[in-house]
Amino acid sequence: MLEALLAALATPGLGWIVAITVVAGIVYGFAGFGAALIYMPVSVIFLAPVMAIASFSVSALSSLVTVFPKALPLVNRKAVTVLILSATVAASFGIWVLRVADVTAIRWVVVIVCAVTLIALIAGWRTKVEPTLGMRIAIGGAAGFIGGLSGLTGPIMVLFQLAGRDSIATTRATTVVFLTATSLLMLPLMAAQGVLTGQAVALGAILLIPYGAGALIGQALFRPERERFYRAVAYVIIGGATLAGVPLWDTP
Repeated sequence: MLEALLAALATPGLGWIVAITVVAGIVYGFAGFGAALIYMPVSVIFLAPVMAIASFSVSALSSLVTVFPKALPLVNRKAVTVLILSATVAASFGIWVLRVADVTAIRWVVVIVCAVTLIALIAGWRTKVEPTLGMRIAIGGAAGFIGGLSGLTGPIMVLFQLAGRDSIATTRATTVVFLTATSLLMLPLMAAQGVLTGQAVALGAILLIPYGAGALIGQALFRPERERFYRAVAYVIIGGATLAGVPLWDTP
């Protein structure tokens, strides 16, 4: 484990990764979403996608003691359980694709998913359809597959929640519970397919405190009446991170 820790501390761009982790935690704390949208595009500049996804899943476990406890009482537990279970099943297939796909192709998937999600959020996409059991299974499955492939479990879930009729508090809480639970469940799925390395776990452990501290700051800043302002800030940061992660900027 010491070797894994030393390797993690020697990660190229570690300072940038820690900094973006803090920002991701702050945005997640006050908006209830956006952490992976910020972390993934930047982290894959320095890390292989599988390493970025694994380390983020470990660091996101800090949510269990930061934002998760306050969110859990506010959710429809039956509905969110369906979403989590279907996402977990589908994530295994996404992880398999991650193992065999081209790294640059995955980076483009990350950037495109981030960009499409951001555009849809800014456009205020909404639906008046009442969610059914089948719809929740489909949404959870789609979110899990994309999450296993790219680390971005949140975008489809966020669009689904924001398009619904729940209050802002319930929407935020449901997203927090879903993302925290799927991050936890992603780890044994990755371990089962041999892509959860000691170095990835060590890097995630290093990022636990920066991510948790950011989430606590964001949670302290959150005020339901200023929800529009906080979303606007999150959109700007997500947009900047997405642009930074475009593979075209790589030095030949």
